[in-house]
Amino acid sequence: MSSDSDMPLTGHLEELRTRLVRASIAVFVLSIASYMFSEALFAFLTEPLRANFEKPMLIGTGVAEGFIVKLKVALAGGFVFAAPYCFYELWKFVAPGLYENERSLALPFVAASSFFFFVGISFCFYVVLPFAFQFFEEQFMSIEVTPTIRIGEYLSFVTKLLMVFGAVFELPVLTFFLARIGLISSAFLIEKARISVVLIFVVAAILTPPDVATQVLLAVPLIVLYGLCILIAKTVEKPREPSA
Repeated sequence: MSSDSDMPLTGHLEELRTRLVRASIAVFVLSIASYMFSEALFAFLTEPLRANFEKPMLIGTGVAEGFIVKLKVALAGGFVFAAPYCFYELWKFVAPGLYENERSLALPFVAASSFFFFVGISFCFYVVLPFAFQFFEEQFMSIEVTPTIRIGEYLSFVTKLLMVFGAVFELPVLTFFLARIGLISSAFLIEKARISVVLIFVVAAILTPPDVATQVLLAVPLIVLYGLCILIAKTVEKPREPSA
């Protein structure tokens, strides 16, 4: 381990503050850049709604709501575009507590974290949202109501869902570290596989429209991720010492 592992709590807090400030600056700068393209970003984020609602009507109910929505779009864009750098700062925070040979894994960590994050939000955007909006459209039609949707509420719903999926798809990376420090093992994950599969389908049923096809579309990638987590844990976990 690095000698930095003996750093006092105040030192760790100061290091964490430094990393958070740097990540925040990156998000802020890229948010400013994103604001210049906020109209295009908003059009992109509303595409799943327009493609799956017959005649969606987006409305603003506040004087400044159009401007506020553009700011929110820019902030979301800044966060997404800055994600790789944020993962790098996260790595720099945890690296001092790793072994010397493990601290050279910065590039693989950033690449893997960014990959799974973008896969997660892409899966949500191109698979989950279209099915969800088709379901919501059917509910409006069933009660013969023409939907008028506030742009602020729509944006909050979409961005929160995208970030949730991006975070969930970080499970393989999280598993790597938990297995490396011995908090979980492949044997533990295999032992809990049955109940985990049940929980995955329960979560899928909650997050998706009530039809089997949509639930499977969400559950299958999560099960694949769980299997990948088992393989990762088996690869990096420390071998058990033989009992006396």
